[in-house]
Amino acid sequence: MGPVVYVMAILGCGEADSVCQPIATIPARYESQDACNAAAEDVLARQDDILFPVVVAQCDEEGKPTAGNLMSETVKLPEAREPQLRRARAQGDQAQG
Repeated sequence: MGPVVYVMAILGCGEADSVCQPIATIPARYESQDACNAAAEDVLARQDDILFPVVVAQCDEEGKPTAGNLMSETVKLPEAREPQLRRARAQGDQAQG
């Protein structure tokens, strides 16, 4: 048996009493579940075209089906934080240092 490889599934979650739905599987492969989990925040930040109230990542062994019983109400949400705003620069603006 070869080494275990982990993949990341993206799930869309709706109302509290509904099951989260598998949306996509990220093509990257990870050597450990910890490595997969560590990459989840960056991967989720790029998932801006999914129309669900909550979008989560789930890391599992490759070839193992995504858990079909993850309920929206059991999803651990991140702590709320202030949005980070960045000032846009017009072409030709130079950074002041």
